[in-house]
Amino acid sequence: EDGKNQEPGVVTTRNILESFTESQEVGGLIGNLKGVCGDLVTREMTMEKFIGIMDKYQEQPHLLDRHLEWMMNSLLDIVRDNGSPPPLVHLAFKFLYIITKVRGYKLFLRLFPHEVGDLQPVLDMLVDQNPKDSETWETRYMLLLWLSMICLIPFDLARFDGNISEGGHARMPTMDRILEIAKCYLVVSDKARDAAAVLVSKFIVRPDVRQKRMADFLDWTLSMLSKSSFQTMEGTVVMNGMLQALAQLFKHGKREDCLPYAATVLECLDNCKLSESNQMVLRKLGMKLVQRLGLTFVKPKVAKWRYQRGCRSLAANLQAQGSVVQNQMITVAANEADDEEEYDIPAEIENVVEQLLVGLKDKDTIVRWSAAKGIGRITGRLPKELADDVIGSLLDCFSLNKTCLCSKISFQETDNAWHGGCLALAELGRRGLLLPSRISDVVPVILKALTYDEKRGACSVGSNVRDAACYVCWAFARAYDPAELIPFINQISSALVIAAVFDRDVNCRRAASAAFQENVGRQGTFPHGIDILTAADYFAVGNRVNCYLTISVYVAGFPEYTQPMIDHLVNMKINHWDSVIRELSTKALHNLTPQAPEYMANMVLPRLLPLSVGTDLHTRHGAILACAEITHALCKLAEENNRSITYYFNEKSLEGLKQIHQEVCSNYQIYFLTVCTLIEKLSLSKMPFRGDPIIGGWQWLINDSLRSLPLVSSAARQRIKESAVSALAALCNEYYINEEGEADPALQDELVTQYVSELQNTEEMIRCGFSRALGALPRFLLKGRLQQILEGLKKVTLISPADVSFAESRRDALIAIAKVCQTVGVQGEGSQEEYVCKDNVTQIYATLLSGVTDYTTDSRGDVGGWVREAAMTSLMEVTLLLVQNEAELINANICKQIMCWLSQQSAEKIDKFRAHAGSVFLTLLHFDDPPVPHIPHREELEKIFPRSEKETLNWNAASEAFPRITQLLALPAYQYYVLLGLSVSVGGLTETTLRYSAQSLFDYMKKIQNDASAMESFCETLLKVFEDNLRNDRVSVPLLTMLDQMLANGCFDIFTTQDNHPFPVKLLTLCKEEIKRSKDIRKLRSSIGVFCGLIQFQGDMREKVLFQLFLLLCHPFPVIRKTTASQVYEMLITYSDVVDPAVMDEVMTILSDTNW
Repeated sequence: EDGKNQEPGVVTTRNILESFTESQEVGGLIGNLKGVCGDLVTREMTMEKFIGIMDKYQEQPHLLDRHLEWMMNSLLDIVRDNGSPPPLVHLAFKFLYIITKVRGYKLFLRLFPHEVGDLQPVLDMLVDQNPKDSETWETRYMLLLWLSMICLIPFDLARFDGNISEGGHARMPTMDRILEIAKCYLVVSDKARDAAAVLVSKFIVRPDVRQKRMADFLDWTLSMLSKSSFQTMEGTVVMNGMLQALAQLFKHGKREDCLPYAATVLECLDNCKLSESNQMVLRKLGMKLVQRLGLTFVKPKVAKWRYQRGCRSLAANLQAQGSVVQNQMITVAANEADDEEEYDIPAEIENVVEQLLVGLKDKDTIVRWSAAKGIGRITGRLPKELADDVIGSLLDCFSLNKTCLCSKISFQETDNAWHGGCLALAELGRRGLLLPSRISDVVPVILKALTYDEKRGACSVGSNVRDAACYVCWAFARAYDPAELIPFINQISSALVIAAVFDRDVNCRRAASAAFQENVGRQGTFPHGIDILTAADYFAVGNRVNCYLTISVYVAGFPEYTQPMIDHLVNMKINHWDSVIRELSTKALHNLTPQAPEYMANMVLPRLLPLSVGTDLHTRHGAILACAEITHALCKLAEENNRSITYYFNEKSLEGLKQIHQEVCSNYQIYFLTVCTLIEKLSLSKMPFRGDPIIGGWQWLINDSLRSLPLVSSAARQRIKESAVSALAALCNEYYINEEGEADPALQDELVTQYVSELQNTEEMIRCGFSRALGALPRFLLKGRLQQILEGLKKVTLISPADVSFAESRRDALIAIAKVCQTVGVQGEGSQEEYVCKDNVTQIYATLLSGVTDYTTDSRGDVGGWVREAAMTSLMEVTLLLVQNEAELINANICKQIMCWLSQQSAEKIDKFRAHAGSVFLTLLHFDDPPVPHIPHREELEKIFPRSEKETLNWNAASEAFPRITQLLALPAYQYYVLLGLSVSVGGLTETTLRYSAQSLFDYMKKIQNDASAMESFCETLLKVFEDNLRNDRVSVPLLTMLDQMLANGCFDIFTTQDNHPFPVKLLTLCKEEIKRSKDIRKLRSSIGVFCGLIQFQGDMREKVLFQLFLLLCHPFPVIRKTTASQVYEMLITYSDVVDPAVMDEVMTILSDTNW
């Protein structure tokens, strides 16, 4: 998708692994723990490496299963070794925790050794731990998990107590020691609390512990709950531990053991009022405990009334080829009495179910999900009548407020209730607890949930509801026999297709696609299921633009889906809060029109026309665009079928389309883009409005849109300008041309004069708009006025003190000149008022070439780059236009200028502009239909830039571009310009550009060191570049830096043997001139390096150089004095013959010791 339509997270990259390939590496890391334990840095590096390896398996943890046992045993061997120091033991437990985190503690728990001999050592280790040590929590966590496994040993714990007394006191029994440890860690705030809850659930349910300690432990937990408050941090920590312990205990304990305490626990839980807490985790744990208590109250018997689907063969469904698979369910009739069971439902169940239903509306997803699972589990144990009451209460989560004043149905319940309700419905359906008799009540709710989108401020909520609704459809596909869903199959299939293609969020589109796939496979009754699934699979629906504009057309080709898709776009999407969705929807309607033209013309368009002049801004915007797109599509269809343009329109529709302009006119500023699109589409549709006053109104709207560009936000400005220009072109082409193909002279005069006069407006954006408008005018309006337009555009490209920062207007004027030239065409001997000809081609090229020299900068940076980029593009377009028509109009001088300027831009520092220049340079060089004439050194250029590398050469990469472009220094025609561009790059500040450009330049200099004529030519060109750009800081400052580097790298060593060689003498003169009266710190510092480098040349000039350095040592700026002293010191070390050896030490001392 392009930038504005890009969705975050659409593209995901992941590695699909096949096995645990790093097992040997992990074995080496574990085996080397003893060696790395003592060194902190090595230990941390080992830990990071291990975490990096294990994290790769977060999504495929089952690949570790075969290796878990040996990894655990290797690490526990370290733990069991009495010689292991405490840091090593902690490190081993850290490794164990990382493995547990990836694979999950439930599976890992079974692998722990549970020998009798491990009990006391583990208990002793736990006693030695400091619960408040934040560095060793992994140790405590893993020890508690290990203890929860050891405590399952089938021996009476009293056997481990013995009769030994310690210090005159009886030792605490093992049972109590374990319980105390568990209680201690249930009130801590780290991960050990979770493991302590697991320990409690395993330990308390032992027969001996249950008899002696279960009641006391429950009393303790309930008292702790009662005393704690979720208003404090300490209270939250304690309540978390108690709730986890109780939830785990009621989950793993036998029903008959837990039932006596269930009512008391429920009462205590009610008194805690967890629903009022803002702690999400506490509310979730409360919900888990409530459902476990509910399951304790009712007998664990599967309800015989539940729906059971028989055969679930995918092959059988697919072979049915859309026919209804025979009913194979095994269901007890609804009216059959269940004589075998007597349901005795406690009164507390009502309280439990009520709390779960309230939990479905919680503000946090994890709480709603827990409540939904609880509803499913408990309903499965209730009698049919009570279960039906639960389902009825559940459907109230989806209650609709139908008494609202607007025509739409609005949602009475919040999006949280809808989401929780969908999750619960899916759970009930998945478990067979939603009988077929209820499907008729549930399907309308699901259909509504699939399009749930409630406005909330500037955006909306509901993506989670739509996602959950897809889950319901997925669950129903697996739960029900095809015969049960046949009455609703068209509704469900259409709703899922609409969600898969038109939903705003990628996760919802993918969820709908998955649900559709499940239904196609399991039910086998979805119309055209396989065909649609092939086009709208999980990956295809990832791209939103592709969904709206391509997949939708294919799916709408099946008649069952055409009208529902169109209706959805009209009802739900053209009034969407997101403007991107509104615009995509209208384009989709354009594409869908050929599938149902009569429906669009007779039903959709009459509905949209009143909305396009309504009061809601979003609806009006979408409706205007939809009217425009549908009208254009209908007219194209009529034209293709050789029918009248108005075949699909009646008088009322045509008047309605006119009415939009009149109604919007009073408030059109907020609809610039929309109205211009409407004008463009109606003009392209060739609506019969020629001579109608509405044309004048449209023209005024376009003009005013262009005049109002300064008032528009910068983000929308470009789109509005382009839309207005497109509308103008369409309007002129359709309504301003007569039967002879000419324009009305009065209208032409008024339009062109008005537009040219606006080019000198004091507002930059107005200049931009009217420049582009002139570039979009058709040929019949340009005819006879070409010179006036070109002159007007030329004035816009000129830089004056008043408009120096108007870079955007200069850019648009250059673009417009190229467009005008392409529109009018070429005729060498033609009139300069009608064609590009020999009389005006020089003027056109002069204007375009002036743009290549625009280096304007302001607070936005190098804004002249926009002008240079546009100038290069326009030069290419005009040149190729001339080459293809009358190549003789291009003389050698013009072609040389173009190629030389492009070579300069190709050597400059900004990647984007360098890449554009390089692309244009190679396009002109390799164009052969016919070839561009007069290109200097064509053969050499084609060797440097082979045709095969035209597309592959990456000009953005300095490492690829500069080694090529520096080769042009050997070509006399290009040497000056390439060196000018290189000066800015080599002396620039960007590290990569500087490195590669400098290296390429130095490589070239080494190549010509022994070629005296080449060196003379290069140095002469270098001095010419310097001389031409004296006091031009954009070039001269980086040029000084480049000269410093060249002198330091010995690029001019061949001149050092000759006294007073002209090159260094002239260079010294230019440097002195450049820094005269300068206060530019960067320039002065660069010149110091050049002066120090010039000392290597022989003759009288040495004294002049030293004199300049002495002046700089006395400079008013301290930083210049200090830099000069430092560099002179280094220079004297390198060139010791400069100073008399007798005074050398004194000179060096002065330079180094003076506080400059």
